[in-house]
Amino acid sequence: MILSIESSCDDSSIAITRISDAKLLFHKKISQEINHSKYGGVVPELAARLHAIALPNILEECKKYFQDLKAVAVTNEPGLSVTLVEGVCMAKALSISLDIPLLPINHLKGHIYSLFIDNPKTVFPMGVLLVSGGHTQLLHVESYEKIEVLATTLDDSFGESFDKVAKMLRLGYPGGPVVEECAKNGDEKRFDFTVPLLRTPKLAFSYSGLKNQVRLAIEENPEAKNDICASFQNIATKHLLHKLKKVLQVKKFDNFAIVGGASANKYLRSEIEDLCKKQNMTLHVADLQFCSDNAAMIGRCAIEAYNLGKFANLDEIEINPRTNF
Repeated sequence: MILSIESSCDDSSIAITRISDAKLLFHKKISQEINHSKYGGVVPELAARLHAIALPNILEECKKYFQDLKAVAVTNEPGLSVTLVEGVCMAKALSISLDIPLLPINHLKGHIYSLFIDNPKTVFPMGVLLVSGGHTQLLHVESYEKIEVLATTLDDSFGESFDKVAKMLRLGYPGGPVVEECAKNGDEKRFDFTVPLLRTPKLAFSYSGLKNQVRLAIEENPEAKNDICASFQNIATKHLLHKLKKVLQVKKFDNFAIVGGASANKYLRSEIEDLCKKQNMTLHVADLQFCSDNAAMIGRCAIEAYNLGKFANLDEIEINPRTNF
């Protein structure tokens, strides 16, 4: 079995995954949302202190699996440096005390493998839209080791823009679910926001301009929260679809997936599903409980790393806050 640890941001999580069949045997996550909500976003130092309390408590529940562990996996990139170090320190301690090897895992790869939790088989090659609080990327994934970035964000991510809109509207944190909920009762046609990068052929994403349009709309119509949320969500999603369609003009996929915390947005899922039907692509999505950061996806990804021998010595494992692929 592999014990996996996730502490890249504000979720403390540990999982136990069986190597032979990718069966998830144990998974627990402790969220810090309530602790950060009053600040309107994650406070890194607070998150690190909370990890230092939560991770050992979860580990206590995993002791019965220790004798069967073949490796310990941990997210070491990308993420908040002060929170990543909490998981890496625990992983190093377990590696030494249990005499098992270390597997450093890229958090973004973990999101891709969230599609295959409890499933020993993968479906590659595929196109992947990764949308989270820190990243918005369109990927061509051929294998664990071969991932091509087709487009990425120039500034804010898709998920981050939802958080910032929610903060401007004083709706609370995290912003994704609350903006989506308000949008259900709003008119998405009321505000004529401009689709970002609409007239440029550049394959990239950008949400800073749309965020500013929303700010101006709030100043002029502070009472129109639901309509602003609906209009914003509509244009934010159209932006993704516009660039995705451009890619699909030159690249064809039989399989396509959306992963990451923001992939739980049902409006986005519905729009991507419609596009996949028109393009004759099979859509793959992770179970909703595994969309946001979690150790189960790190454990599933770690099986691939284990089979490929991607181990690291104690002095080799590095924390890389800004690494992508």
